[in-house]
Amino acid sequence: MLQVVTLALPFFGVILIGYVSGKIAQIPRSGLAWLDFYLLYVALPALFFDLISKTPIEELARGSFILATTAATFTAFVISYAVGQFFGEKDTRIGTIRALVGSYANVGYMGIGLTLAALGPTASAPVALVFCFDVALVFTVVPVIMTLSGKDKRGIGGTLLLVVRRVFLHPFILATLIGAAAAAVQLETPAPIAATLQFLKNSAAPAALFAIGVTVALQPVGRGAPEIPWLLAVKLVVHPLIAWLFVTTIGGFEPVWVQAAIIMAALPPATTIFVAAQQYDTYVNRAATAILIGTAVSVFTVTGVLYLVTHDMVPM
Repeated sequence: MLQVVTLALPFFGVILIGYVSGKIAQIPRSGLAWLDFYLLYVALPALFFDLISKTPIEELARGSFILATTAATFTAFVISYAVGQFFGEKDTRIGTIRALVGSYANVGYMGIGLTLAALGPTASAPVALVFCFDVALVFTVVPVIMTLSGKDKRGIGGTLLLVVRRVFLHPFILATLIGAAAAAVQLETPAPIAATLQFLKNSAAPAALFAIGVTVALQPVGRGAPEIPWLLAVKLVVHPLIAWLFVTTIGGFEPVWVQAAIIMAALPPATTIFVAAQQYDTYVNRAATAILIGTAVSVFTVTGVLYLVTHDMVPM
């Protein structure tokens, strides 16, 4: 157990430091702008490129794994939508943001560092695939639903263009695609560039975790809602169970792929859900509340998942 605590504590500890800093410093949210830019456009893309460029290209083309993990996230989305409609308002736009709370994990800022720390660099391919296709799923489903709800003035054509732009121009996905191309031609990164990438990627995880803590601290937490505990139960417990079920049912994956799928699914709601809520002016304060509570509760649930995974207690 000490090994698991030693693994998890730095991650949740840095989030806590960021949270306390956000509460004490009273610096406006705009003060995070350059850190967000650094993470989104520099450090994390460098991490993705470096990992993927060293991964055999055939590992990045495992369609059955993509199908299993993306279907697991979509299933959690549908379950969360139904749970939200049952316990809360019968509203499509609100229901969509609630569904994100129960299905869209913090796979970018938190998932990469934590999963690779737990499983090692052999998990880089499944981690990248889960991230890329979860992002693609969310950036496709949410704008389409909001448009079909009749209150988005963008229209179908504008929505489809928005989806393509957000998916294929996302810095993480671009870095992954470039890394995959480098892996396909077995490109050898020159030593000075490799040293720079190493320097950047080493900074990615702590900076991202600190940003999560500050972001959670500065979000305008609203009143509680009866659906939030149920949504978080889906996110933190049901989603990883679905991921395990789907991946093991399809079968044929090495244990590290199954373990990576479970850890990535077990993560708390992504802080970008709050950004989506603000964009559509829907469920904003309650989304912030769900992210705050979910991140706090995940200290225990994610640690439990890490214990099961690192002690080979997950049936393969």
